[in-house]
Amino acid sequence: MDLINPNCINSLVFSTNKHRQTNKCRNVFSTSKESSFRLSTAPQRSERFSTSISASDASVNGVTTTPADKRSLELVKSSKAMEQLDIERGVCVPFRKYTPETVRNKVLESRGAVISLMSRGVEIVWSLGLYWSNLTYDCLVGRDKEVVPDRARQLRNLLCNLGPSFIKAGQVLANRPDIVREDYMNELCILQDDVPSFPNQVAFNIIEEELGRPLEAVFSKISSQTIAAASLGQVYRATLRETGEDVAIKVQRPGIEPIIYRDLFLFRTLASFLNGISIQKLGCNAELIVDEFGEKLLEELDYTLEARNMEDFLENFKDDPTVKIPRVYKRLSGSRVLVMEWIDGIRCTDPQAIKGAGIDVGGFLTVGVSAALRQLLEFGLFHGDPHPGNIFAMRDGRIAYVDFGNVAELSQQNKQILIDAVVHAVNEDYAEMANDFTRLGFLAKGTDVSPIIPALEAIWQNSSGKGLADFNFRSVTGQFNKLVYNYRIRIPERFSLVIRSLLTQEGICFTLKPDFKFLEVAYPYVAKRLLTDPNPALRERLIQVLFKDNVFQWKRLENLITLAKENVARMSSNPALRVKDMQNLKSLQVPKKLDLTDTIKDGARLFFTDEGIRRQLLLALTEDSKLHIQELVDVYRLVESDIDMPSLATEVVRDFPNVVRDLALSWSDSVLSDR
Repeated sequence: MDLINPNCINSLVFSTNKHRQTNKCRNVFSTSKESSFRLSTAPQRSERFSTSISASDASVNGVTTTPADKRSLELVKSSKAMEQLDIERGVCVPFRKYTPETVRNKVLESRGAVISLMSRGVEIVWSLGLYWSNLTYDCLVGRDKEVVPDRARQLRNLLCNLGPSFIKAGQVLANRPDIVREDYMNELCILQDDVPSFPNQVAFNIIEEELGRPLEAVFSKISSQTIAAASLGQVYRATLRETGEDVAIKVQRPGIEPIIYRDLFLFRTLASFLNGISIQKLGCNAELIVDEFGEKLLEELDYTLEARNMEDFLENFKDDPTVKIPRVYKRLSGSRVLVMEWIDGIRCTDPQAIKGAGIDVGGFLTVGVSAALRQLLEFGLFHGDPHPGNIFAMRDGRIAYVDFGNVAELSQQNKQILIDAVVHAVNEDYAEMANDFTRLGFLAKGTDVSPIIPALEAIWQNSSGKGLADFNFRSVTGQFNKLVYNYRIRIPERFSLVIRSLLTQEGICFTLKPDFKFLEVAYPYVAKRLLTDPNPALRERLIQVLFKDNVFQWKRLENLITLAKENVARMSSNPALRVKDMQNLKSLQVPKKLDLTDTIKDGARLFFTDEGIRRQLLLALTEDSKLHIQELVDVYRLVESDIDMPSLATEVVRDFPNVVRDLALSWSDSVLSDR
């Protein structure tokens, strides 16, 4: 049963989002006056729940508490933990699949639950305790470093033997350098959740239960072998009787939900004993980390949420002819069965087949990098597990994604802070980069960031000094992992997925084309976004990039324009656009030129209405006691072929009344402020 999150009612500002509507009941915190509305404020919680219970006398502030009080206190404490996650993310989840109280009630509602918990708890404690004792013995005899590869392999095998919850936990730990050492992470990275498939008849019975009809009434044929099997479910290929379309059927493993709930309850119970260590090492309690993990794992179990994720991705990429997202058949799907369009492509697990099919590998990778960056920086909704098995190369050069159970979301606030971090890196403002870590939740509020500033500077200088040819995310991440492990830095779950996503896709690029330059595609995309996106926040970041120490960076502007034009040229000539059988191709607009009309128009308005910007630009033109006419000419030559002067003049004339209005408001504000 989903729970309504009270924090979404308590002084919450909702924001409309065309890419992420209300179908998952998620909304983004925003300060926008134009797109937000405020819900009524709910009563504040009682202050008597703001302290902890003493185990010895079961009292709060000297007042003896009843068992009901204890349960209420536990509920509020768990709500506080979930509230902290919401505040960090800037995203509210009104209806939750996961709360600690929900898991507790679910586990304890069945008969024999205590015996089952005790039995499973003993198994877990015994297995992990035995492994921990071996690590302790290695340290005592001084051989802890030489046996690391063997111990890391044992850990991977141990997690596999403990079942699907631990396999998923291992996959999460493989991207958490704040918790696990790098040498162990490398071993956990190869942890696969491939497991033996369960019997076909069991799967077919589940499908019939969800459909409410016999299998043969819906499908004319279905594969006798599974296409893929994992810890949470398995996939079949089938043909719809009604239309003859090929589909993929994803079926949840029987009895998996009670197992997941039981293990999550035990995880959180064990985590409560590790809070002291976790707070000292990461600046947060261990239960919070379990809550992050549990929330994502239960979302993966609900196939109705995955169907919604697919619909969101379809909406986001509906105008992008280079990306293929499978359609979902919602009328045939349920919480345990998902029916979707069959993707007839080549998995990226088979690089030789991709090359042998005559696919333009360079064009395909360009499409993939651009799609990944759009998910992160434009939509804020990205595929959390883009491993080679979940990405297909279509024979026409398009990229296709499958498996949308693990999807993560970045709020508008988080996206803006990420862009801030990029701007601060470009301007080499490492103190502000460190503050960005606090704003993103990597560091606890009030943490002294001064010790990590030199480390950030060393990492960035070492990486950026190599240039585009040698830069790669894995080397940067390796250095960053050491920083994270040595300081009280916690990587929030959504950003561990961002890192995992970038690393995985970079790895695919290098596997298919070893000389592929990831940043040679990424930089032009970011440059184009900065120059052309009408979002006021990005306009502000563009100004920050163009000014360093109050000095206008002419060369930087030229580089941005050159890179942005390169992105447009690369995408408009991509082989994936030459699709003969694509429906509604005429309605898909693929820009062939860099459109700077809105940017020039906004720049002109700022020049007339913002005195500070006007002063800085005039200083830039007369810097060093000389007129910088040549720089202006060089910039104009770069954009001359992309500017439609008649259209630009029409837009300027049309916008002239707004400019006059803004100028008048600016003038009146200055007059009133003088008084």
